[in-house]
Amino acid sequence: MKLPDYFDHVPRLRVQDPLARVLGCAEDGVLEYGFADAVRLTGHACVAVASAYWLTWLALEQLYPDGLPQRGGIKVEFRDDARTGGTGVIATVVQMLTGAAGGSGFKGLGGRFSRAGLIRIKPDLMMALRFTRLDTHAAVDVGVDTALLPMPPELEHLVALLSAGKATMRQEADLGALWQARVRALLLEHGRDGSVFMVRPVQRLRSVPVAA
Repeated sequence: MKLPDYFDHVPRLRVQDPLARVLGCAEDGVLEYGFADAVRLTGHACVAVASAYWLTWLALEQLYPDGLPQRGGIKVEFRDDARTGGTGVIATVVQMLTGAAGGSGFKGLGGRFSRAGLIRIKPDLMMALRFTRLDTHAAVDVGVDTALLPMPPELEHLVALLSAGKATMRQEADLGALWQARVRALLLEHGRDGSVFMVRPVQRLRSVPVAA
């Protein structure tokens, strides 16, 4: 299977999954994912899939500065529900990388390793997603703003032709090339651009003792 070459230049994500270790799925439970895995999972590479992969990568980099992220040890909250925009596909990628799942997720073994209920909706979030470590409760909010990467007019035209069933094979090929160029630019040219990919540590309010 031939995938675009730029996939190999997107940093990979290494995590440690205690369940994978216990069940003998991977030595020390260490798993590695790449952007290509997100594409295989969803069946396509678009801005939403790329954003889901990279926002998760950035969030886990912040939450685990001194070790491997613990897959299954992370809660992920979404501002929007799965019926809104690309939230559903984003949640699919996030679940693969973090192990967090909704109510239908893995229920655990003897009360351990449960992943069910670790994806939740939190409408009052200021940003799109919040990742929280279950052990330390450290959390980061993340979001993406693609205003710097508007869809080129020629790509909009090709998408309109495709949607109308009027695109030729050559036009479909041109559409694919322009589409992937935009996704590539998002990941490789703007991956560390704080005005595009935003990561904000969540400041927890400390309780103040009440004077007697």
